[in-house]
This record gives sequence, structure tokens and C-alpha cells, in this order.
Amino acid sequence: MKCEMCGKTPTYGHNVSHSKRRTNRVWMPNIHSAKVTVNGAEVRMKLCTRCIRSQAKLAKTA
Repeated sequence: MKCEMCGKTPTYGHNVSHSKRRTNRVWMPNIHSAKVTVNGAEVRMKLCTRCIRSQAKLAKTA
């Protein structure tokens, strides 16, 4: 699971309970398949939602 635009990948850490016991966990990026215009052609890419929102904002201003 990796964003093809920004390269965002899973982040690793711990769940920490009230008693401070640590168990491993993973924060996954919110990846979706989206159509993006690259050099005048629409290409389907796997993007994180942050990049999809940024693309939408760029399209609005252009």
C-alpha cells in the first residue's frame, strides 16, 4: 500500500493501554484508485486521499 504520487507508506507504532502495555500496530494510508490526467492522457493511479484532494483543488483553480 503506497501512494504513487507522494510515496506515502504505512507507519508503524504501538497501541498503548492504560497499564502502558505496548502492542504493535500499523497506520495504513487511505489509498484509492483515481483517474489523473498526465501529459493529456487519463491514467488510473493508486493515490492517498490527501493527493486526491490536492488534485481536485488544482483542477478547480486551473
